[in-house]
Amino acid sequence: MSATASKPAIYFGNFVVTAQVFHLTPHSFALVNLKPLLPGHVLVSPRRVTPRLSDLTHTEVTDLFLTVQRVGRMIERVYNGTSLNIAMQDGVEAGQSVPHVHTHIIPRAKADLDDRGGSDAIHDMLEGEEGNVGRQLQESYEARPRFPKVDDEVRMPRSKEEMAEEAQRLAQEMEKD
Repeated sequence: MSATASKPAIYFGNFVVTAQVFHLTPHSFALVNLKPLLPGHVLVSPRRVTPRLSDLTHTEVTDLFLTVQRVGRMIERVYNGTSLNIAMQDGVEAGQSVPHVHTHIIPRAKADLDDRGGSDAIHDMLEGEEGNVGRQLQESYEARPRFPKVDDEVRMPRSKEEMAEEAQRLAQEMEKD
């Protein structure tokens, strides 16, 4: 099922992200990213706002990971990936910047980060300023000084219209899966 403007508001933490959502299940949603680390970088989150994976019910965990699996297949196909990074920062000390469980899905291809030091550079990007989803959503968010700034000025936030267009396109792709 794809998200439409007539649906009730969907929250990622305390941010309304309804127009960014491209897939809904009974307990989860998938949304496009404001500043993707690589093309196709999306998030999957439970519908219920809760900060930690251990706070989810068995049903929510099952739905979340089945959604990650399905969205991952589609993202890999659409963005011509040959692999995926699937990552979750579970808690503030792990680098979670929005207190709402979320899983990053990032399509990968051979040599895609050679210019950044190789395929493992994605881990620094996720933990650094580039992966700070909360700051991206809320300009007043203060970055934790222990996370180094990683070339974030180059990555401009996308407009709401750009994200809504991508969400619509990905919703159509989900229907094919």
